[in-house]
Amino acid sequence: MTMKLRLLLSVLFSAFLVTVYGQITTVGLIGSATPNGWDSDTTMVQDTGNPDLWTLDIELVKGDAKFRANDDWAINWGASDFPTGTGTQDGPNIPVFAGFYHIEFNSATGEYSFAVESPIGIIGSATPGGWDNDTNMYHDTTANGYFIYLDLVAGDAKFRQDDDWAVNWGAADWPSGTGTQDGANIPVPAAGSYYITFDAGTGEYNFQELVDYTTIGLIGDATPGGWDTDTPMTKDANNPDLWRVDVVLVDGSAKFRADNDWATNWGSSDWPSGTGIQDGDNIPCVAGKYRVTLNTFTGEYSFVELIDYSTIGIIGSATPGGWDTDTPMNHDMTDPDVWKLRQILTDGELKFRGNNDWAYNWGSGDFPTGTGVQDGANIPIPAGEYNITFNSFTGEYSFLEIVVYSTVGIIGPATPLANWDEDVNMTKDSEDENLWKLSSVDLTDGEAKFRAEDAWTVNWGATDWPTGVGTQDGPNIPITGGTYGVTLNSASGEYAFGDPLSAKEELLNPASITVFPNPAKERVYIDLSNVEFKGDVNFTVVDMQGKEVINQTMQVSNVMELNVANLPTGTYMVRIQSGKYLVGKKFSIVK
Repeated sequence: MTMKLRLLLSVLFSAFLVTVYGQITTVGLIGSATPNGWDSDTTMVQDTGNPDLWTLDIELVKGDAKFRANDDWAINWGASDFPTGTGTQDGPNIPVFAGFYHIEFNSATGEYSFAVESPIGIIGSATPGGWDNDTNMYHDTTANGYFIYLDLVAGDAKFRQDDDWAVNWGAADWPSGTGTQDGANIPVPAAGSYYITFDAGTGEYNFQELVDYTTIGLIGDATPGGWDTDTPMTKDANNPDLWRVDVVLVDGSAKFRADNDWATNWGSSDWPSGTGIQDGDNIPCVAGKYRVTLNTFTGEYSFVELIDYSTIGIIGSATPGGWDTDTPMNHDMTDPDVWKLRQILTDGELKFRGNNDWAYNWGSGDFPTGTGVQDGANIPIPAGEYNITFNSFTGEYSFLEIVVYSTVGIIGPATPLANWDEDVNMTKDSEDENLWKLSSVDLTDGEAKFRAEDAWTVNWGATDWPTGVGTQDGPNIPITGGTYGVTLNSASGEYAFGDPLSAKEELLNPASITVFPNPAKERVYIDLSNVEFKGDVNFTVVDMQGKEVINQTMQVSNVMELNVANLPTGTYMVRIQSGKYLVGKKFSIVK
């Protein structure tokens, strides 16, 4: 479908984040670490004095978890931090160690804590609790094994059982040794972050310092720099031990090393994956293009071959070409591994494949989302029109059904009708059936949501103002009173409240502008290729308190670049303005 998109809605950038979770009736813990897996929630207990505070005592296995409201994914919280952190909407899974926990979660702030209950702890002047309070350790897979990641200061430490001196272990050896009953204090000579292990059966212990490397590189005659120059790797935004690089190799060998120096290096004789050790063998490499990863804590590495597909398509009885002809997908210009397609499908099955060849095909029994594997099962498809996304590196896919509604409206006490029973109907765009607008509407302080067909069966809400992405049964949108032009994309859920639209102005679909990567680290790219900007474009970045942190004007091009390296971790909005028109997009920064 072709459409000319010229109008950019102006938005208010004295933005503030209001947490309104009035619709939350339950909060639960869900995930592979929980007894019910990803199938159902383990319900938490609501505090009688503070309705935002929820607690749970539970035994978990090693895996992932998230918090969610009302046994539904519309409102969920996650983060990469453990055992404490602050969950965000649709955040990453929380990595969990096995153990019995007392869990606390605040549904207003997203803050959470997992306090492990364990018979073995570490105590002493070097530990966070000093000589007064044990820091409980996690039980590992062995009968008597315990471990913990802990920041220590210079001082002494011992291990003890049941928070009591009746059973304790110590020795004069560092960083490893065998503790004995009432043995000497273990000397900790220097502050640092440590991975500590202890065997309560044998008394054996080890303190392994966790080093924060400045750089990690790949070096060797198989690499572009030979044995003289490291090929630098990039640290993962959410895991400081994980590093990766995409690189073209020749036949030869390679090793990993830290800080461009041989003092710390990893090697092994295994290919294409293995566990590197200090001063280990050179890794034998086969020529090709690879995505290389290394975990500097465990030494685990992998070389996964990258294939440059000329085409990716869908094929099968659900597709227009049946099992005989691929329906080609469109390459995403922002990510070389991502392919997209809007397509009407029939009841049946399909698979993804590369280069119109069965040598490269992906399938899975899951719908509407899943991870396809080579020669996997056919994907079952119910008839409908879908936005299809596929990642040819990870195999992840999604089918988002496109539903064309006869009416979409805005409803709530903030609207002119001032109730939750009657919609203020919006106007469907003449060229895009998923784009809806109100040229001008007077709103009051309060709340509102969008819904389709004057019914609650399909509705969109979120806590973000004045722009955001509404989700099914999401929270009410907090409204600041004023006169606005309003837009909603019913396919993506993106909405915006901005300046009123004149009769001569045409509508810009907010989904036509892409901000990537999101979250970002040092640079943000803004794809304007689907809109008709001309001349100079101004970019104003504000934080969630409305403070302007970047203001930059550049000559328009299809993809614009903003340097955000100096901004701290957080959520921001970028105002993109050309002439009198502007639009807002939200993005996050993770260091």
